[in-house]
Amino acid sequence: MATTFAFAAPLLSSSSRTFVRRAPIPCHRSPNHLRLPPLKCSSSEPETAVSPADWTHKLIAGAAGLGFLETSYLTYVKLTGDDAFCPVGGGTCSDVLNSDYAIVFGIPLPLIGMAAYGLVAALGLQLASNKLRFGINKSTAQAVLLGATTSMAAASAYFLYTLTTRFSDSSCSYCLLSAFLSFTLFFVTLKDLGLQEVSKTLGLQLLVATIVILTLNTSYNSSESGSSSLAEIDLPYYATEITTPSSPFALSLARHLHSIGAKMYGAFWCSHCQEQKVMFGREAAKELDYVECFPEGYRTGTKMIKACIDAKLAGFPTWIINGQVLSGQRELSELAQVSGYNESVQPS
Repeated sequence: MATTFAFAAPLLSSSSRTFVRRAPIPCHRSPNHLRLPPLKCSSSEPETAVSPADWTHKLIAGAAGLGFLETSYLTYVKLTGDDAFCPVGGGTCSDVLNSDYAIVFGIPLPLIGMAAYGLVAALGLQLASNKLRFGINKSTAQAVLLGATTSMAAASAYFLYTLTTRFSDSSCSYCLLSAFLSFTLFFVTLKDLGLQEVSKTLGLQLLVATIVILTLNTSYNSSESGSSSLAEIDLPYYATEITTPSSPFALSLARHLHSIGAKMYGAFWCSHCQEQKVMFGREAAKELDYVECFPEGYRTGTKMIKACIDAKLAGFPTWIINGQVLSGQRELSELAQVSGYNESVQPS
C-alpha cells in the first residue's frame, strides 16, 4: 500500500512571505516485503494412518469369527441330535456330519473347531487393538496364532482328502466353508509375519501339521477297529410277507385304528414289529397306518426318518393312539381298549 507524506515549503515573494502546499509525494514499500497467506505446519505423516498389520489382524478376527459361528451351529446340531440345514446337497450333508469322521477321540469335531476358531478370533482382536492379555507379548501371540492356523489348515487338508475319497457321492457345504476359512487364516497369517520370519519357524510348522494328521489318523483307525462289527452291518430294506388270514375282529379293529389316526412305528428288521403285524393278519395289517423308520435300509450312521425322530421313539414297535404312547408289542384287546373300540365282535 502506498504511503504519502505532505509537507509545506516556504516560498518568498517580493511583498510577503507565504506558504505553498506541495503535492504529496508517494512512497512505496519494497516489493520484497509481501504479506504471505497463513501456512499450517504439520507432521509429514497423516495423523489417522493405520498400519497394514492392523487390517490384517482385523481380517483374521473377522474370518475366525465367521468360522466360530458356523462351528457353534454344528456343535448345537451334534449335541441335540437334530438334522443340520444343508443349503447344497440336501440330505447328503447329514451323511458326512453324522459319520464317524465327525468325532475325534469321543469329542465332536465341531466343538474342537469352535475352540480353535475362538482362539484365533481372540488373538486377532487383541493384536489389532494392541491390547494383549495374560502377560503375553506380540511375538508370542503371533507364534500361537501361526501354530493354531497351521494346525487348522493341516486338519482341513486331511478332511478334504477324506471327503473326496470316502464321501465322493456326498456334498458338505459346511466342510468346504470351514476349509476355505482355515486356509485363508493360514495364508493371511503367513503374509502378516513375512517370509523371513516364516522361514525361521518352517520346521515347527511341519512338526505341528504332522502331529495333527497323525492324531486324526489314529483316532479314526481306533474308531474303525472298535466298531468293526458294526461296520459290517449293512441291511438293505426288505418286506416280510404276512400269510396269516385276519379275523373279523382284527380287521374291524385295524379299520377303527385307521379311522382315528392311530399310528404304528417300526423297523423292517424288528422281529416284534413283524409279530405285531402277524397278530392282525394279512388283510388287517394292510389297513394299519404303519410308519417304517428305515425305508432305505440300515447301515452304520443311518438315522431314522424325520417322522420317527419327531415322535421321539424309545423302541420298536411304538403305538401312538389318541396322543397316548404305547411302547412294545401289544395285545389286540389292549389296543381296542386304548383306542375306544366298542364293536360287538370281541377277540377269541
